[in-house]
Parts: sequence; structure tokens; C-alpha cells
Amino acid sequence: MTEHSQDQTPEPEVGGATAGDHVRIFDTTLRDGEQAPGFSMDNDQKRRVALSLAELGVDVIEAGFPAASRGDFRSVKTIAEEVRGPVICGLARCRDADIDAVAEATAKAERRRIHVFIGTSPIHRRDKLEMTEDAVVEAAVAGVRRARAACDDVEFSCEDAFRTEPDYLCRVVEAVIEAGATTINLPDTVGYAVPDDVRRIFAQVMGRVPNADRAVFSTHCHNDLGLAVANSLAAVEAGARQVECAVNGIGERAGNCATEEVIMALATRADHFAIQTRANTRKIYPTSRLLASVTGHTVQRNKAIVGENAFAHEAGIHQAGVIKNAETYEIMRPEDVGVPRNQIVLGKHSGRHAFAQRAEMLLGHAMTREELDRAFANFKALADRKKVITDSDVESLVMGHEMGAQTPWRIKTFQVSTNQGGEPAATATVCLVHTDGREVTRAATGNGPIEAAFNAIRSATGIPARLADFSVRSIGAGIDAQGWADVRLDWSALSVHGSGVATDVVFAGASAYLDAMNRLENKSAAQDSPERPSATPTGPDVSDPDTAPATPADAPSDPAAGTPSKAMTA
Repeated sequence: MTEHSQDQTPEPEVGGATAGDHVRIFDTTLRDGEQAPGFSMDNDQKRRVALSLAELGVDVIEAGFPAASRGDFRSVKTIAEEVRGPVICGLARCRDADIDAVAEATAKAERRRIHVFIGTSPIHRRDKLEMTEDAVVEAAVAGVRRARAACDDVEFSCEDAFRTEPDYLCRVVEAVIEAGATTINLPDTVGYAVPDDVRRIFAQVMGRVPNADRAVFSTHCHNDLGLAVANSLAAVEAGARQVECAVNGIGERAGNCATEEVIMALATRADHFAIQTRANTRKIYPTSRLLASVTGHTVQRNKAIVGENAFAHEAGIHQAGVIKNAETYEIMRPEDVGVPRNQIVLGKHSGRHAFAQRAEMLLGHAMTREELDRAFANFKALADRKKVITDSDVESLVMGHEMGAQTPWRIKTFQVSTNQGGEPAATATVCLVHTDGREVTRAATGNGPIEAAFNAIRSATGIPARLADFSVRSIGAGIDAQGWADVRLDWSALSVHGSGVATDVVFAGASAYLDAMNRLENKSAAQDSPERPSATPTGPDVSDPDTAPATPADAPSDPAAGTPSKAMTA
């Protein structure tokens, strides 16, 4: 191959903008991020996160892996139909049925992309795929051509690019660009690379591949050594114009490059990078909090950009400096990333408009009329029990409307009693009402009120789920602060998260448990739904040695990981 400079020809139009004018944010929170154990989301939760990502202004939303399961297909389809602004993308192996599933799921998107991948490193070719170098190239080209026949915007990922021989990597990239790929992703599959490695590989590929000027180059870095953001920024320095990342850095193993960190690094150090994203940075904090709420995984306090301590100063010298001039110890302002600094106090006399304005600020996007009606009614009820409503309370109400809306079961009555030092230690009686009209009352005992409540609800619903995780945290401060409970339940191959909020922490726990039970029942029903990709994956597999259909169990984790994903089994 001959040396080639990207400056020799005009850059292509891809996704509505030229390759060099900004760094695209390709957010994979809903695909790679959601596959991490304990981060599974249902269809409505994914829809809400996608709406928030659109408000954030990301360029591409990778909404899922449609061929992996009916649930994933449905989620991608819903997002494609309802979310406007970003390109809606779905992942596919180099397999006809996978590609057809993405094409079908994204058919109604305003703009869409098909993302295909195959492993290119020696270990992947030899031990996973059992394919020769030529066979991998042929499979990659065939996959890109099929995707390009359905969609003008096609991304190709060389899985395990950084352990692929440079000459062979260049050969694959040249072939897929010639076949029609418009974005080329070079992922650090196992999170092993350091910034110098990244700069070198991108420089080699972009400099040696003759048709490199016809594609946007992308980076997808995992955080196994804590270098995902640094490596992604190194790729930008080397010429990459798309960064693949996830909000709060969630993802397989140690996670992905954090969306909020790469956006603010490019914005804050514009003097160094001299190129920007198109993100609305003031939507970063609301998007982060929304994701934490729907997944039940709080952001660590010292997390860069969005952690509670990100703009906190305790040392006296630091406090004195910040009081005199915030720039003495702050390189960005809290309001730049959307941290609320609202002085309006909400209480029982506050109106619907004030509540809606605060809720929208915290959520990152407007609620529907039905959602607002339910949340505002809960706000008024809470205001009768608390003198001052904090932002944390409003956030819980905004998320709480979703918890209260879960069906088919709802709590009609709930009683719990304790017998300290006696047997049984606690007894709970719950009456549940089902949408089909059934009313079920059950009593159960336990070592404490929480266990008794969970046992009663499990008996009433008839779902023998296993409690995988349970936690309660305080929302706000003071003796009247609410408790936010999070529950994760496993049942068969399903794993779900539920949340509940109440001033009574026992009832909050019971609400969270029932919320998770409802999600299990709904998810189980969705798996039995006839809706699925019309092109059922049954043909020969060109990216794996077997010919099994694309079931959840054999779904790959991402272009930067070749192992099956636990979350995809849900």
C-alpha cells in the first residue's frame, strides 16, 4: 500500500456533516452499557434514556442489538420511531439475518446506521472464528455490502483491532471501505492499549490505507486499565472523528469511555484539541442522573464531571480560594454541565408550572402530560408530609411516576408488624390488585419487616424470583427525608431492576420489590410476544464457527469484546 494523506481530497458527507468539522459522539449506553451485569433496562427505560441522549445532542445512539432478542429488537424499533435528531444505530454480526434485523428495526428512523463487525486479530480468527485471513475479509466485505444495500450509513468495526497485525488490519479496512463502509471503528477490545499505542495504530491505518479519506475513523475504548478516556482522546489527536462512549462510563467489565468525560475534556481543553463536539453540555448532569435512576446504580461521589464531589471543596485553603475566585480550584462551572443551582423553593403552595420546570431541568427532557399529571399528584401528596421539597425529592418523583405506573400488579393495602425478640420477628400482610381484576391477599413472616414484605409479595404474585441485590439510600437530609430503595431480581434467564420511593423505608422496599416483579412479568410476556425480526437468524454464521441462530446466549458483547453478554440473556 502507498502512503496517503487525508488532506489530498475533500472529506465525505456522512451522517449530515463532513468528517473533519467536529468529533462525533457515538453513544452506546443502550447497547454496550446496558449489557453490563445489573444494568439491564426495559423498553420504556431505554426510550427515556434515548430521549435524554437526544437532548444531550449526541450524534449517534446505538440503541441495541436487534438480532439478540425480541426485547432488543422492540427497543431499537421503538427508539427509531420516537427519537428524532441523532442517527439511530443497531449492531449486527457479518450475518445476513443480523443485518436484516437492524434494517427492519430502524426502518422508521429519521436517520439510521447499520453497525457490522467481525474479529480480526489472530486469536479471534484462530480460536473464536476458526477462519482464515481471506475468509474473514470475505465475510467483512459481504456484511458491509448487504448493510449498504439497505442503508447509506454503514459502520464497520475490526474487533480486537489493537491485537491485529498492522498489515492485515490495513487490508481489512481498505476492503470494507471499498465495499461501502462510511465509518471505520478501531476498538481496544480488552482495554490493554496505552495512548501511544492508539496514536500509532490510527496514524498507520489512516496513513497507509489508500481510500481512508472516504470514511470517518472511530475509537471504542474499554476501561480495564482506567485509560478509556485517555485512549479515546489520543485517537482524536491522531485523526479519529468519532468517539464511542457510554454515560457514566458503564459497560462490559470495567466499563467504557465515559460520554460526559470525553465531551468536557474536548470542551475544557479546546486550546489543546482544537476541535469540539456538538453536545449540549448543560444536559450532561440530567442525563447522568436519569441513567443512575433507571439502572439503580448511583454515580460514585468522586466521579469526574457528574459525581457529587465534582464541584465540592472541603479543605479550608480550597474553600477560601473558591470564595474569592472560583477559577482558583475549578476548571469548569457546575452550570456548564447542568448541575442545578436553582434558588426556587418548592412546597405545598407551589404550582404545576414551577414543578414541571424543575422536573424538566432535572430529567433533561419534558414529560408527557400523563407523566406530569401523575408526578405532580405525587408531589402534592409529598408536600403535605414535608415542609421543603428538595431537588432530590423532585428527581425521585419524576422517576417515581414510572414506578407507580408499572403494571400488572399494584399495592392496595400493606401492613407490617415486628416482634422484637419473639418468633416470628416480623409479619407482613399485603393485598395486591391485578389489571385483570384479581385481588390477592397474602401474609408472610421474616427475620425483619423487609424480608417479610418481600415474602408476602412473592407469594401473592406467584413468581419465584431470587433476590440478587437490595439497597436503600436517603434522599435529601432531615428526619423527614425519603428513602429510595433499589431491588434486583433474577428469574430463569431474566434479570431486572426495580425502584421504590417513600418516607417509610419499609414501604419503599416493598414498592421496589413489586416494581421488579412487574418488570419480570412484563419481560417474560414480551419474550413470548410474536413481534420479532422477520428475518429470523437461521443461516450460516460467517462470524462464528457454528451455524446456530442469533439467540441471546450467543450474542457478542460489543465490537470491543467477543464474549457472550450476560445481560443479553435477559
